[in-house]
Amino acid sequence: MERVSGIGGFFFRGRDPEALARWYDRHLGVQRTPPDYDSPCWTQEEGPTVFEPFPADTDYFRDPSKAWMLNFRVRNLEAMVAQLRTAGIEVEVDPQEYPNGRFARLVDPEGNPVALWQPMGGAAPKAVGQDAGTE
Repeated sequence: MERVSGIGGFFFRGRDPEALARWYDRHLGVQRTPPDYDSPCWTQEEGPTVFEPFPADTDYFRDPSKAWMLNFRVRNLEAMVAQLRTAGIEVEVDPQEYPNGRFARLVDPEGNPVALWQPMGGAAPKAVGQDAGTE
């Protein structure tokens, strides 16, 4: 069966898309879309990506008016949290360590929920269709 190889983009509406793009670039390092096709766009590091629909009445996103939540992988959760807090951004670190890693939560300037995930070494889930022991 043919399947997709990854997420090629994430598109969403914003009240002030220019300011929102600058915020993600400045604080999380998600580079803005280049102005032309000759310039490279942001490339994420290879790693696990969870794709999971939630029930419409979930409180997982906290704000019931929000239909999505971004979850970014990070190498060092403490360093990222410190960087964001230094910039005046409120970040809530989950004190629990889970088998798949550690998490923190924040919201972007328009109230969209964002999670930060530091995966545990080998505890990250295998990709669909990936056999144990193969890369």
